[in-house]
Amino acid sequence: MALIDHDIREHADGHEPRQRTSRPRGGHAFRPTRLARPPAHLAALWAQQAAFGLPGRQADLSAFGPTSVRMGHGFLAVLAALLLLTIAMPASALATASVITCALFSGLIALRLAAAVLKPAWLDAPPCADDELPSATIMVALYREAAILPDLARGLAVIDYPADRIAFKLVLEADDSETIHVARSLALDDRFEIIVVPPGEPRTKPRALNYALRLCRSELVTIHDAEDRPDPRQLRRAAEAFRVAGQRLACIQAPLNWYNRRETWLTRQFALEYAAHFHALLPLYQRLGWPLPLGGTSNHFRRDALVRAGGWDAWNVTEDADLGLRLHAAGYRCGLIEPATLEEAPLRLVPWIKQRTRWIKGYAQTIGVLAVRRDTPWRRVWPGVLVLGGAVASALLHAPLSLACLIALAAGAGSGVAAGAGGQVAMVFMAAGYASAIACAAVAMRRARLPVRARDLAGMPVYWLLQTLAAARALRQLIIDPHHWEKTEHGLSALTETPCISPSSPRSSPLPDSLRSSLSPAGDPDSRSAPNADPASSPGS
Repeated sequence: MALIDHDIREHADGHEPRQRTSRPRGGHAFRPTRLARPPAHLAALWAQQAAFGLPGRQADLSAFGPTSVRMGHGFLAVLAALLLLTIAMPASALATASVITCALFSGLIALRLAAAVLKPAWLDAPPCADDELPSATIMVALYREAAILPDLARGLAVIDYPADRIAFKLVLEADDSETIHVARSLALDDRFEIIVVPPGEPRTKPRALNYALRLCRSELVTIHDAEDRPDPRQLRRAAEAFRVAGQRLACIQAPLNWYNRRETWLTRQFALEYAAHFHALLPLYQRLGWPLPLGGTSNHFRRDALVRAGGWDAWNVTEDADLGLRLHAAGYRCGLIEPATLEEAPLRLVPWIKQRTRWIKGYAQTIGVLAVRRDTPWRRVWPGVLVLGGAVASALLHAPLSLACLIALAAGAGSGVAAGAGGQVAMVFMAAGYASAIACAAVAMRRARLPVRARDLAGMPVYWLLQTLAAARALRQLIIDPHHWEKTEHGLSALTETPCISPSSPRSSPLPDSLRSSLSPAGDPDSRSAPNADPASSPGS
């Protein structure tokens, strides 16, 4: 039986689909919106509000305007002052570098050790019947993702959720004719809708999501990326957790990792970093009641809380981390569930640096917005600012501070002066910092039930040094092009893997074998359709 058997619903002409769906409806708990493509004048108005809604309503909550450039100038001024200090008073500069290194690594060591020791407390709830689940919409913003759209559709189609309570919205850009063509040719059932976002600036994912949010009428809104392979039970677990939680729980984040993590040295390092972040550090932040800097995918929101918070900031290039802190500042909280999502990691250094540039730039934008906001509730958000600020500072200063400590150590060894002692102390702290990071990553990989190799752990210090290259680019872009979104290209990996199934004990019945075999790339060595493949062989056939 086909997974997806009908043409995608498009309502430009206002008519119902040509064919009636054969799937059981079971009631009317959720009915997808019929307005997938509004009239041109209304679409243009919505597009403008998607970009300028938040800065228009509350300008001090948005990265729009001079905030990003000012942050760039501020970071540049600090670096210039440090450089002048190094030239004018090298001994004092080395001592200052040693103090900064010791303070920075002391805090990081404490956090990582605590994250490694304390087990995650994932949100959990008793299972509930299908008719008790809230309605949900999964939104996927795509741009130039025609190659992997069939894989995405296949993965979404087998999500374990009642068919009459779920909708999928493929949010496409108006000038992306290739992806629009592929989406229309997949013969998707009427749970799927294409939403075409009119042209406009900024060309960012959060702008597209804001536009599509107007067309969501469900209680829950879930965000996935084009290359995602979510655990089919993830949405159900999130919905069950929302049912028993209070209204303050606004978002649930699922862990992320990479299905191509074994492909290159860089992807293996990225897997270690993600495991430590999602299986050690974020659970620690949740335990401490700190804000969670959300990942850009596998976020499950209460729609009403998302709307009250202002939606996404179209001008912040890490709209996810910004929204996590903004929700916390508004009195909401975010939580974590265990079923994970696998993504595709960049294979080469240049795409990795571009992606990391955007992340660091967005973290700086988020800090800048909170710094200039008149009523920032610092008692709530200071831990989040500390986490994001630490990420920016460590990326900017890791390589220079490492070099300064090595110089101090060499100078002390040759002259016997006190500078050598300061260098030795700094090196001890750096070694302890590396050791704590390696231990945290190793523990987190075991929690994620992923294999880990000693030589990959030993390569982590080299991986960290690469972040300074991205931080330098981020600083430059903050000043000259703060809202530029450097897109990460997907569909390049030669590896495929069975879609992510949570290692936790399943509470619902297993997926039918027919669905699992049709979804699993293991049954198809190359899960991406060949360019000249017959449309009948697509996931919708």
